[in-house]
Amino acid sequence: MTAAQPQERSAVHYPAATLKRAERAVRCAPFLLPLFATMRWQGVSVKAIATTAGVANQYTRRPLSEVTAENELLWLTQVGLLRREVDGQGLTDSFRLTPLGRQFVAEWETNGFPDRPSLWDYLVNLTTRWLRLPDWLL
Repeated sequence: MTAAQPQERSAVHYPAATLKRAERAVRCAPFLLPLFATMRWQGVSVKAIATTAGVANQYTRRPLSEVTAENELLWLTQVGLLRREVDGQGLTDSFRLTPLGRQFVAEWETNGFPDRPSLWDYLVNLTTRWLRLPDWLL
């Protein structure tokens, strides 16, 4: 019996609009590359991101409340970069990267983390985030 050869996973191709929306959401979020790099290998709990722990872990630019951190993480979940971790009893307060998020982190580690957003980026992100159709209409 021979050892199984590792299969190279091909990258999923996403529509340009999805990629643009996800990158804009990251630029507008208060998170830094070390958070996403950690999420590639393990789940990160909201408690490790919120308050001064987030700054100490180099996950955030400034201290965030738990509610703010979770809302920002949930938005990144909606745009497809993150997913909530699940254990044997259901959802946890930890988040991990999706395949789309992994693609972005690989790119950021090579080319650098996205620049700070412009005012236009904030306005488009805000509009996309708050004025989208509810799930039950789709």
